[in-house]
Amino acid sequence: MREIAFSDCWYWLLFAAVVSYFLGCINFAVIISKAHHKDVRKIGSGNPGTMNMSREFGLKVGLVNFLFDCLKGGVPVIAVHYIFANYVFAGTDVLVSDVVRYLVGIAAIVGHIYPVTMKFKGGKGIATTYGVFWFGIGCENPWYFLFMLVGLILVLLFILVTEMGSMGSLLGVTAFSVWQGTMFYSRYVGAMNGYVVFLLMMLLFMNFLTWFSHRKNLVRLFAGEEHRTSVKKLHGGKRGMDNM
Repeated sequence: MREIAFSDCWYWLLFAAVVSYFLGCINFAVIISKAHHKDVRKIGSGNPGTMNMSREFGLKVGLVNFLFDCLKGGVPVIAVHYIFANYVFAGTDVLVSDVVRYLVGIAAIVGHIYPVTMKFKGGKGIATTYGVFWFGIGCENPWYFLFMLVGLILVLLFILVTEMGSMGSLLGVTAFSVWQGTMFYSRYVGAMNGYVVFLLMMLLFMNFLTWFSHRKNLVRLFAGEEHRTSVKKLHGGKRGMDNM
């Protein structure tokens, strides 16, 4: 491992975060819906995200949207992971790749939720956050990709049984962040320092971003007014695939 001082790489980390933010600003829900001569922001819940796309255009279109949103969170994460894979911060055992991949991940999530290209009114960040975790955890060990897939299946099963889409999605985000946080803690438990604290704080902040973006959903949920997410009704979309 090669040591590198923060003062010698901060501008590269900042550059990577800025690029990731603007990548996050690309809203595929708007692009895909406009390709079908509609604007997802003006139909259904008005949210330019996977769930509204699934309700309005069908599960297949929703899954395509989910995949693209995952990739815009995951691609920058895995890119910086391999760029900085052989570096540790000077005087520590903390991998630069551990810090930078969640730094750019947060930037992509913020770009999705608060895109400057859409007057800071974007989606709610679940798919992009899943992408950050999927690639962020998975790049450490290829088997983790399989475990993440199992985790996503469990989230879908929760939504299928309870029809609580927002809560199922948020619980999935929290579970993945706890998993990654536990991995970081076990790795650095004997060498806690400012970088490790920053790592754990970033995971906490990712949870805050997604839960905060769903605050209205949570209020409706606790009031018993939240719309149920029926997977059966998602198939074919609210208007049907033939009407796209």
